[in-house]
Amino acid sequence: MQPNASGIELVVVLEHLVTLIRQVSTAGGLSTAASSALSRLGRDGPHRLTELAHAQGVSQPGMTQLVTRMEREGLVRRTANSDDRRAVLVEATDAGLDLLRRRRAERADALQHLLDCLDPQDQAAIAAALPALARLVEAARASD
Repeated sequence: MQPNASGIELVVVLEHLVTLIRQVSTAGGLSTAASSALSRLGRDGPHRLTELAHAQGVSQPGMTQLVTRMEREGLVRRTANSDDRRAVLVEATDAGLDLLRRRRAERADALQHLLDCLDPQDQAAIAAALPALARLVEAARASD
């Protein structure tokens, strides 16, 4: 991608990369929604059900159903919120966190295999872009 390339080029490449990553992440047989919610809980810690639904862009009833399924599978648990007895927190279990680690390892192995097929200059260009991409993600998180 050229330095003055449009955001659309970045979007297209990232969409293809996300699709590839989803295809190689098979551990646990999670749906995209379950994988995303579990990843958020693993990364950011416990959430109220309403906060998790909002953060994931789904309805509260939809998130309730998803959390119920993941709870049945032992990936998440509901706990009482010590600050507000009426509220329930959803958190990843040790089994859920282990599944996240396995899925991340699958993705990393698949991407490493693809990176190994590239010439050293392309590998270096991707490595050089990682800090800027990380800052882009952090800037987006900070604006939420």
